[in-house]
Amino acid sequence: MDARQLDWPGCFNVRDLGGLATADGKHTRMKAVVRSDAPDKLTERGWAALRGYGIRTIVDLRNPAERDKMPELADIDVVNVRMDPVDDVEFWAEWGTGLHGTALYFQPYLERFPHLPWTVLRAITHAKPGGVLINCAAGRDRTGLMALLLLALAGVSGEVIADDYEASFPRLTLMAQTLGIEDYEQRTKAMVERRGTTTRALVLETVRFLDISRYVSADDLPLLRDRLVGAERG
Repeated sequence: MDARQLDWPGCFNVRDLGGLATADGKHTRMKAVVRSDAPDKLTERGWAALRGYGIRTIVDLRNPAERDKMPELADIDVVNVRMDPVDDVEFWAEWGTGLHGTALYFQPYLERFPHLPWTVLRAITHAKPGGVLINCAAGRDRTGLMALLLLALAGVSGEVIADDYEASFPRLTLMAQTLGIEDYEQRTKAMVERRGTTTRALVLETVRFLDISRYVSADDLPLLRDRLVGAERG
C-alpha cells in the first residue's frame, strides 16, 4: 500500500505530500503537510487518526458557507483562508461555471489572486510544530493548487506534481459511489478535452510558468522549504 495514501474514516481523499523526490536529491518530508477533503466529515476514529498522525494545524481553504461545525479542537489550530473570493463577479462569471472544477482555472486564478496563495503559504510556514493539513471540500482543486505550489517550491518535478493531482480522481470516484452522489470526473474530463487539452498538460503548464516569488516572501521561502524537505520530524 502507498504510505502516502492515508485512511482517515469520514474522508476519502487524504494523502501525505511527503516521500517525493526533489531536484537536489532529497525527498519531501513525511508528516509535514497532508492534503485532504473536508475534515469536518471525519468520524471519531478519523479525528483520532488525524491526531495520531501528528497534525497540529488545519488550514481550511473553504468559504464559510461550505464548512460544518468542527468538534472541539483545543490541541489543533485552525486557520481559515477563503480561497474563493465570490465577490469578484467578473472572474467567476468566466471561470465559475464548471471550469472552477478543473485545472483550466489555475493560471487565471494565480494571476488574479496571488495574495490568497501568499496567505495560505504564510500560514503553513508559521504554523506551530507538527503536521499541517490543507483542505477544501473535495481536496482536489483549491487544495490541489496549493499542493502544486508547495511541491514546486520544494523542487519536485512537474511530472510528479501532475501525478499527485491525478491521484485524487479515483478517490473522488470512490467518494461519489459510497455517498450515492454524482461523479463529476467524466464531466470535468470532457470539459477539459473540449478546450483542446488535458488535465495533466494544464498542471504541467502551470508549474512551468510559476513565479514562486509572487506567493511566498524571500524570508519565508527557506523556512517553508525546511518544513517541506528533509528527514521526517519526530
